Amino acid sequence: MRRSKTYSLFAILLLFSVLTSCSTYISTPTPTQTNLPPTETPAATFTPEPTATATLPPAPPRAQYTMNVVLDYNAKSVSVDETVVYPNHTGQPLNDLVLAVEPNFWPNCFTLNALSLNGSAVANYSLDGQKLSFALPAVLQPEATVTLQIRYTLNLPLIEPTNPNLSRPRIFGYSLKQVNLTNWYPFIVPNVAGEWVLHNPWYYGEHLVYDAADYVVNVKSADPAVTPVIASSGAPAQNGEWTTYTLTAGRAFALSASTEFLTSSAQVGNVAVTSYYFQFFEGGGKAAMNAAAQALQIFNQKYGPYPHQTLAVVMGDFNDGMEFSGFFYLSKDFYNLYDGTPKNYLIFVAAHETAHQWWFEQVANDQAAQPWLDEALATYSEHVFYEGTDPSLVSWWWAYRIDYYRPQGWVDIAVYDGGGFRPYTNAVYFRGAHFLDDLRARIGDEAFFAFLKDYLAQENGKIATSADFFRILRAHTQTDFSDLVREYFQNAY
Repeated sequence: MRRSKTYSLFAILLLFSVLTSCSTYISTPTPTQTNLPPTETPAATFTPEPTATATLPPAPPRAQYTMNVVLDYNAKSVSVDETVVYPNHTGQPLNDLVLAVEPNFWPNCFTLNALSLNGSAVANYSLDGQKLSFALPAVLQPEATVTLQIRYTLNLPLIEPTNPNLSRPRIFGYSLKQVNLTNWYPFIVPNVAGEWVLHNPWYYGEHLVYDAADYVVNVKSADPAVTPVIASSGAPAQNGEWTTYTLTAGRAFALSASTEFLTSSAQVGNVAVTSYYFQFFEGGGKAAMNAAAQALQIFNQKYGPYPHQTLAVVMGDFNDGMEFSGFFYLSKDFYNLYDGTPKNYLIFVAAHETAHQWWFEQVANDQAAQPWLDEALATYSEHVFYEGTDPSLVSWWWAYRIDYYRPQGWVDIAVYDGGGFRPYTNAVYFRGAHFLDDLRARIGDEAFFAFLKDYLAQENGKIATSADFFRILRAHTQTDFSDLVREYFQNAY
């Protein structure tokens, strides 16, 4: 027994000696080795294979934007710390990044204070007008991710009147009554077939194209004594001194702030619809809220579900309407002219802008090259709205809203080919509505609305094209509509 114990003690000491001599290898494995499955006989000369990178976490489904925003309402300035987590879902390697920086169009508005990629400063970049671009230090492979940090300030421009015959009013900036942050943050533009899509602006219409992205926007006031009411694209939650707004799968995050906003709200299922308006416009403010709430219910049924928790209907201190994610503006003139009935611009444009939450927000398109895909559908949705609320007004809508202008022109023109605001809207919006109505009459209601639901389902979160529209349409009908395409479109589809 004693000899056996001595042998065991010797074996223990020998094992301890071996382990001590190997301690450097055991205690300091390479990072990739810690992710490998355990083996019974690891070799000190093991070299990890490149496939070990497969253990990295998967890329998020969309780009993720996190912004910490300090708003100085009185000084009309904004300080922003922005972080963008960008996954390469283009299907091909990327050598550079291109961002749209719309505030840089205005002199002394946008000041870039810091730019870094994956924690390292980006020294060589180009900021030319709206385009911020730089080469990546290493190729960004498909499904890989980079993190971009941007710190900047905005000295907001005064919103000034424009010539309505030449261009639409500008929304970004400030007026005597509100601060509007629209297309206000740098964002990575879509990459389609290896090309970054960033069009030049035009005198009317929209030029930007957006990928869907997720947003967390934290906002606080520079002066705690000045706390404007804020309308936003995201659902709000209090987070200490910050208010955090979240938006999932949105195209364009907007904010509007005013110390003069009054609000009214309605609930549509799980969606809070809030109208923001100024003193003396309570009637129009509540009417716009009700119209948006009714439109939500109708379009939920006809097209598919609204995707967000909130919808902000904002009275603009300018004469224009414009859609953003979970948010839209209505012109102050619409409120001025509201007569207490549903037969006016305030009501049908509220329905139009609500429809953009399907045709722009969920199904995006190239707004410069193929604007009809969202604008014709949003315009025809006004027709669908009146059918669902008061069918007796449909004929009035056609006469007052559409045919008064005797619309002509090809539906599928680009914004640059419109020949002026009125010819452009006549062709894209109004002739587009006529095409959709003629198509509906040709193939029948059942096929028409089944097609729209399928179009939404297939293209949700994507950037649709005219080819996508007609490809999905033809899957829902055997009826020939080629003559309608020839009548309304300059291109064959």
